[in-house]
Parts: sequence; structure tokens; C-alpha cells
Amino acid sequence: MSSQFPLDPKKKTSEKQEPFQLIKKSMNQFFQERPVKNFLQSMDEFFSNPFPNMSFPVSVNETEEEHIIKAELPGINKEQIHIDVFDNRLIISVTHLELIQEENTQQQIIHKSQTYKKSSRTVALPFVIEEKNVKASYQNGLLTIRVKKQKGKKINIL
Repeated sequence: MSSQFPLDPKKKTSEKQEPFQLIKKSMNQFFQERPVKNFLQSMDEFFSNPFPNMSFPVSVNETEEEHIIKAELPGINKEQIHIDVFDNRLIISVTHLELIQEENTQQQIIHKSQTYKKSSRTVALPFVIEEKNVKASYQNGLLTIRVKKQKGKKINIL
């Protein structure tokens, strides 16, 4: 960075640079060079999507006989989806393991990285869920879970 302030007295006033133009230019160069540029890009990515894999859209609908839970999971394989039942809660978990390996022409590994991501959603229902009453299907990125309602006993008031 140059510490000189390039004002040419021979130039007309309209052609002179404004006093802070060199400082602005130096600051722009500073933020466009590494490592600051990469840091700022990662900050931009974080704030544009701070929790990228924290959740996925889930909807719950109720009919006379069952609760229908739908989760949108585009690009996810069926093997990556796990459904757990605990008391009155249904937990949908999605795991993603990605292994990236770059090799040069001599088949030597020059870069290797591994990413593990997990996200889950919990749906609470107003009754204890029995596993035998749960049916799940996955088709075209849409997970559909059907939970039959429990039939309670009606108590007459005397």
C-alpha cells in the first residue's frame, strides 16, 4: 500500500481526486485479498443461511382416524431417514455423510475432507404412540407418516 496522496496540482479542480478516495481504494483492496476475502465470504454464507441443516418443513394434519405427518426432504435417500417413537413424540432425523477426496495424476491423495450433518424434527401428539400404529412411506422427496389414533374408553357421567 502506498502512503503517498497523489494529488497533481497541475490538474484542474474537477479532475482532482477527492481526499478519501485513496483510503477507500486501499480499504477495498484490503477486503478483496486473502485471507480477509475468504473470511468475509464465509461470514456472508453464514448470515444468509445461519442454520442450513437445522430443520426441514413438516406439516401435521388430522383426520377422524389418523394423524398425517409430512416432511419435505428433497435430495435425501431413504437410508438417510430415521424415525423414532418415544411416548407421545415422533422424531424424524436425517443424516448426511459426505466424503470428498481429491487425487493428483499419480493417484496420491492431495485433499481429503469429511462432512457429517444431522437434522431432526420432533412432532408431539396428544396420545402415547404405539409403534404398530405407525406407517411410513417415502416417495419423490416427500416422507409421509400415518399414525392411527388411539381409541379411548368413553366414561358416562352419573
